[in-house]
Amino acid sequence: MNRTGAGTLTAERVGEQAKVQGWVHRRRDHGGVIFLDVRDRSGVVQAVVHPESTPDAAKALDPARLEWVVEVEGEIVRRDPDKVNPKMATGEIEIQVRRGRVLGPSEPMPFGVEGAQDASEETRLKYRFLDLRRQGLQNNLRLRSDFTIESLGYFREQGFVNVETPMLTRSTPEGARDYLVPSRLNHGSFYALPQSPQLFKQILMVSGLERYVQFARCFRDEDLRADRQPEFTQIDVEMSFVDEEDVYGLVEGLFARVFPLAGIEPPASYPRLSYDDAMLRYGNDRPDLRVDLEIEDVTDCLRETGFRAFQAAVASGGVIRGVHIPGAASSSRRQVDEYADIARRHGAAGVLWVKRDGGVPSFLVKGALTDGQVETLADRLGVEEGGLGLLVAGPAPTAAAALGALRVEVGRRFGHMREDAHEFLWVHDFPLVAWNGDEGRWNATHHPFTSPRMEDLELLESDPGSVRSRAYDVVLNGNEIGGGSIRIHDRDVQKRVLAVLGIDAAEAEQRFGFLFEALSYGAPPHGGIALGVDRIVMLMAGASSLRDVIAFPKTASAVCLMTEAPSTVDQEQLLELGLRVRPRGG
Repeated sequence: MNRTGAGTLTAERVGEQAKVQGWVHRRRDHGGVIFLDVRDRSGVVQAVVHPESTPDAAKALDPARLEWVVEVEGEIVRRDPDKVNPKMATGEIEIQVRRGRVLGPSEPMPFGVEGAQDASEETRLKYRFLDLRRQGLQNNLRLRSDFTIESLGYFREQGFVNVETPMLTRSTPEGARDYLVPSRLNHGSFYALPQSPQLFKQILMVSGLERYVQFARCFRDEDLRADRQPEFTQIDVEMSFVDEEDVYGLVEGLFARVFPLAGIEPPASYPRLSYDDAMLRYGNDRPDLRVDLEIEDVTDCLRETGFRAFQAAVASGGVIRGVHIPGAASSSRRQVDEYADIARRHGAAGVLWVKRDGGVPSFLVKGALTDGQVETLADRLGVEEGGLGLLVAGPAPTAAAALGALRVEVGRRFGHMREDAHEFLWVHDFPLVAWNGDEGRWNATHHPFTSPRMEDLELLESDPGSVRSRAYDVVLNGNEIGGGSIRIHDRDVQKRVLAVLGIDAAEAEQRFGFLFEALSYGAPPHGGIALGVDRIVMLMAGASSLRDVIAFPKTASAVCLMTEAPSTVDQEQLLELGLRVRPRGG
């Protein structure tokens, strides 16, 4: 008899014979009768073993305990009405077992599959092969599989060619540390695992491929958190003869195809927001538009006050900005202290407030502002009766970061977040470079191959910080889920950008000579994007961590607890590679 999926058995199949192979999900013994809930990838079904009528089956299955692998075979029968289990998809029926056997015994479990979420994450990652038996994690992996298959179908329909690029390449600066691989055949030389296939996909455009896609594995040796892993997957896309709107349209079409797999219907077109507007109105470059609150700059109306904190901010070139939280005037002293702590964690000295309670606005520091100034401030922030305006004074980046965090956290507390919404948007016109004060040089905001806006090109050497790039990010609910740009396809412009980044002509030639040469042979205008598969599926699944949508993830310290990687290697292997391990700092 062929195997039958446990979860496929329904009342319509009563009277048929079935053979189910799977894991013992539950076991109960009543008056000598054995009840086994058997689970496979399709679901769970109850199997009943009667020792008096099927003694051989009872003897074979009697040892079976939780998570043993068993085979049961028998007739599908309808349960008695008072025994129907509405919580199970197969709760109307059961299998009356006539034959059975143990296929694989199990050691006592370190945690129960149903209660796995109560075990520590460290324990679950050590026994990941058991943790993955949870239905939730399996559903996430199936969603990821469907996402991958559907995405590739979409790109094929759009005329893209799936090309695999090298995993062993040379080290190039892309903003994070490389994972290096020593070469046995070329002592003293190293490959790098790719942070992205960026240069290869640009060269494919020079090659005339025009439309490339790859589910690319990428590696970055950087500090981790819930939404980062040292190895990750991205949908890597590049197209020739396109502008930003072409890329936007392609991605919006993809998302219209894949997000419904999780019951999410994206809009036909997403809002577009410049980087400057995003920072001013929402405090960061990946704003969560589920929160219907915006930041207001009130520097101009407080510039002439005698309040020392405001005077100091303005005198040092800073700003005074605030956000209105309707209904938050009732916040207790303790709650306001919590708001100040949030602001301090993002670099601010604290928060000031203005509120309207009883019709008359009031300011935190009595007498610091005139009644007219308090009224003007409240009006500018839109503070209505029962509302609270939170203010931060200081450098613009600090005010943005602090208020950006406050608008989300306090907005959520007071009911100004649409938790079930899915808000997509594009953020564009990022600065081409940002000043790194610690290193005393300019860093690429995205990567060194992003094109500047041509109207800003004349400022590249004289005022690099004011040059806008043709970069763009796609954002969902405060999460960047993809980033890309129109690339530099002119060799001389590429050399100028590298020079601004402190890479002189000799070093540029040594690192990127192959790119310069490729750009010399008829390079078309081109652009693309990389979409974070792990993060997108995490959001689609409603998971709280990337680890919930990756089969075998690493910990926050980049360790695989199951395989105990990374590990030491034999001294002979090191000698063959011409390497030796010295103590850190030695």
